[in-house]
Amino acid sequence: MDSLSKGMAAEEGTGVARTPVCLCVLCGLPASGKSTLARTVLGSAAQLGWRASVVSYDDLIPQHAFQIRAVQNSGAQLTEVQTEWKLHRHTVLQCIELFLKTPEVMAEPPSSFQINVDAWEQCVRGLLRPKPMDHSQTDRTPLIFILDDNFYYPSMRYEVYQLARKYSLGFCQVYLHCDLESCINRNQSRPEPVPTEVILDMVKRLESPNPEKNPWEELSILLNTTDKLSTCDIQRVMELISSSLRNPLSPIEDTAEQKEADRLKCAMNVVHQADQACRRLISEAMKTAKENHVSSEYMRSLATRLNEAKATLLCSLREKVLQETSLAQEEDIDVERVVQRAVDVFDRDRKEILMRITGDPE
Repeated sequence: MDSLSKGMAAEEGTGVARTPVCLCVLCGLPASGKSTLARTVLGSAAQLGWRASVVSYDDLIPQHAFQIRAVQNSGAQLTEVQTEWKLHRHTVLQCIELFLKTPEVMAEPPSSFQINVDAWEQCVRGLLRPKPMDHSQTDRTPLIFILDDNFYYPSMRYEVYQLARKYSLGFCQVYLHCDLESCINRNQSRPEPVPTEVILDMVKRLESPNPEKNPWEELSILLNTTDKLSTCDIQRVMELISSSLRNPLSPIEDTAEQKEADRLKCAMNVVHQADQACRRLISEAMKTAKENHVSSEYMRSLATRLNEAKATLLCSLREKVLQETSLAQEEDIDVERVVQRAVDVFDRDRKEILMRITGDPE
């Protein structure tokens, strides 16, 4: 068996077992050139006889799921929208997984799947091939999924890596580095530009692939997309994809990778518990403001400021937990203590905000 098709026996009789597959993640700021690169790679793949598809998260996920910052009501509603957004992202990967298993079925996803069905059908239309007359033959034509999204957190990219490892697929990443001014200028020329404040916020959050810190990001390259993509850039991407096809991931558990997964899980757990506690404090603050007969305008201002303070705290908390729980650390982090410290900080901020608006610290 050649190296391109090794490791594809995850499940006998499924599409995954028959076909060499690569999940190629494109990450970077909005307007950094991801969609342009995806279309170019699509054409290059076709010239090589590969089947390829661009999985555009912007097209597949309903627009309302991206409007997190537009929510200015209670903390509970904000968290609900954030949770919905994560579920939509998970659904995209679930669709890819089910398509690999049963292509004919997932050409038209069930209505229960919360994605744009028309966009998904367009996405996979060119991937389907007629079944060979000789059932002893299998289709070894490489299948490439180009995942087009910002993927600004390693945890977002790690979910794709886990799917690739589960079925012994190829996995690689392309980080598109473009200076902020160019991204903002390009974005403004779009028919539906992303709010500039969203891009500015993402700059603070974006964590580019770091193989030294995350061994699973080893097969990654950086492209400077401030200027136009060159022929050399495209060649590098195609060579990266070829390398990932020749070296599919092993489903065998690796201790270091498991610890990395545990770190991410721990951070998510801490942030979730802190979020729940902060939501309760926000609810109490809103109740106090209402009892003080605060005007509706000030109520909206209070809710906005409290939710912004909570979002900032949770972002910092997540980064702090990831930094403090190194891969070599054997002892579990004291989740309860870390959460309580964070909540105490938020409670002080909450009382200060409440005092400014109502004059009552509770």
